[in-house]
Amino acid sequence: MRRADRLFRLVQVLRQRRFATADDLAEVLGVSRRTVYRDIRDLQDSDVPIQGEAGVGYTLDRAFELPPMSFTTEELEALVLGARMVRAWGDPALGVAATTAIEKVEAVLPGPMRAILDDSALFALRFGREPDGEANLALLRGAIRDRRMVAFAYEAASGGRTTRKVRPLGLYFWGRSWTLAAWDLLRDDWRSFRPDRMLAVDVLDETFPDDDKDLAAFVKAQGG
Repeated sequence: MRRADRLFRLVQVLRQRRFATADDLAEVLGVSRRTVYRDIRDLQDSDVPIQGEAGVGYTLDRAFELPPMSFTTEELEALVLGARMVRAWGDPALGVAATTAIEKVEAVLPGPMRAILDDSALFALRFGREPDGEANLALLRGAIRDRRMVAFAYEAASGGRTTRKVRPLGLYFWGRSWTLAAWDLLRDDWRSFRPDRMLAVDVLDETFPDDDKDLAAFVKAQGG
C-alpha cells in the first residue's frame, strides 16, 4: 500500500473506532508501530484532529469529516494526467479550467497527499495541433451545451469544400484529433466532422429541440 493510500486508510479506521492503539492500527494497515507513529504525527501536522499519544492510543475528533474529495494515489495520478491531457489537447478555456480544478483538489488534500500532484511523472505532449481547431472546440462546446445550431464551411481531406448546418451533439477525442458528432440538416443524416477542418464556424441563435435526433441516437446509428 502506498503511503498516501495508507494515510487515507488510517483516518478511515480512526473514524470507524472511538479509540485505537498503535498496535491496532499497525495490524489493520500491515505496518510497524513505528510507521503508525510517524503517520499519526504527519497527519496531526496537517491539521487532522487526532488526539492521543504513543503507548496509550489515539482517537479522532468525532466532528471531523474527510473532505468530500478524498483520493487514492492512482486516482490523484489519473486526475493529474487528465488535466495535463486537457491542457495539451483541449481549447484554452478548458485548459484553464483543468488547472483551476486541480488547484481546488490540492487545496483540500492533507499535506502528504499534495506531493502526489506535484511529483506525478505522467505527461501529455502537445503536437500537430491546429490553432483554428482549438477556437472551434470552444465554440462547439458552447453550442452543444446551449443546444444551438452551427453553420460552417467544411474542408474534406480531399480538399473539397462544402457548406453545412448541423445540430452539434458531442465531441470525441481520438488521440490526436477531435470529431464532432452531429445531425446534418442539409444531408438529413448523421455525420462526423473534424473541428480543425471547419472554417468560419458560426453558432446560430436558432436552437434545436430535445427529440430523437440526439447523441444516443447518433451512437446507436454507429453501431454503438
